[in-house]
Amino acid sequence: MFTTVLIANRGEIALRVLRTCREMGVRTVVAHSTVDRDSPAVHQADESVQIGPASPRHSYLNPAAIIAAAQQTGADAIHPGYGFLSESPEFAEICHAHGITLIGPPAGVIARLGDKVAARAFAAEAHLPLLPGSPGPAESVSEAARTADAVGYPVVLKASAGGGGRAMTVVHDPGDLARAYATTRQEATALFGDPRVYVEKYLDAARHVEVQILADAHGEVVHLGARDCSVQRRRQKLIEETPPPGLPAATIEHLGELSVRAARAAGYVGAGTFEYVLDEHGACHFIEVNCRLQVEHPITEMVTGVDLVREQLLAAAGQRLSLRQEDLTGAGVAIECRVNAEDPARGFLPTPGLIEGFVPPGGPFTRVDTHAAAGTRITADYDPLLAKVSVWAPTRAQALARADRALGEFAVRGPGVRTNVAFLREVLTHPLFRYAKHTTSLVEQMMATPLD
Repeated sequence: MFTTVLIANRGEIALRVLRTCREMGVRTVVAHSTVDRDSPAVHQADESVQIGPASPRHSYLNPAAIIAAAQQTGADAIHPGYGFLSESPEFAEICHAHGITLIGPPAGVIARLGDKVAARAFAAEAHLPLLPGSPGPAESVSEAARTADAVGYPVVLKASAGGGGRAMTVVHDPGDLARAYATTRQEATALFGDPRVYVEKYLDAARHVEVQILADAHGEVVHLGARDCSVQRRRQKLIEETPPPGLPAATIEHLGELSVRAARAAGYVGAGTFEYVLDEHGACHFIEVNCRLQVEHPITEMVTGVDLVREQLLAAAGQRLSLRQEDLTGAGVAIECRVNAEDPARGFLPTPGLIEGFVPPGGPFTRVDTHAAAGTRITADYDPLLAKVSVWAPTRAQALARADRALGEFAVRGPGVRTNVAFLREVLTHPLFRYAKHTTSLVEQMMATPLD
């Protein structure tokens, strides 16, 4: 096992990783930007290193600064959390060249699965069901147009190096394709340093379901069930649930088996997620792999009792999985709600500012992952995520009631700071969500026809 892990991330995920490391007796170092120097993770770490200014490009996305921090503090492993460099094959190669273990899959696996175009090619080889789309990057508007005409509108343009719902543009009309192509390439370059985009058939109303897998370096792979992530704004998730409501157990098991088979074929190591969309007929289509820990991992932990960060560390250290598929049955229902500093009434625009009052919920079977408190300043430099409120209950009806109760207790106060708590509660009580008839179009429907 590692002696020292450097956590190259911020916010709630830095604190989450730190806590498991502490339970395992592993020393922690937190690499932080100037604006995060007073964060809870920095205060709780055994050591901290300032790696740059607020701008992610000069701090959390700066491999040289992170490697220097690891060397300076004697870290033999780096946990990248999610986002930032967590799915960068180049960073994985740099870590390997410096004799430091990056907690995640090998660089070659990230390159093959983290890149969306390469992942589509792999999925075809692995006989995963695919949405029709580009065989490779669309090198020009005319090439994108030919593919869009062939698969039929609507289509979505996606950054090959993208993730988190960013640098994605849905196009319903051929006349909008040229502008969308240019915009998506610009966003992809700005966010990921890679302008490549590809075209894929877009399903206006689909279920978004993902499968959590764990794999070791000895070829063993298991899945820990599936999560429904269909409640999204701007293709970024707001509410996640496990098991996916209304989805037959046989479908969940089928997706699990597909994901395990593909992960084994790819030589995957660590925690990862295979993502699918299900059309109106229930047909499954692979869309991507996330080669990292997911934001929504707490709900899988709540139904399985498995600490996914611990399993990441053990797999990265070369240990065999101690989990068997037959033991991973899951129990009850868990729901996660992402509380963001944003204003739904203004198109979910971020609302940075100083938090003067912060009262998270408590109660039975309620978990709050957060880095925020009174005195925390929310800046425009980073994602507006304030907290993840996750609940567990034996039944879905009880879980829905518990989630609504927990959100009702949440209080955040500060000049200019708004949250999406009231909107999340509207989703929980919306008939389509309550009766598990919702799709990825639910939020758009709600914004178009708000509830009275």
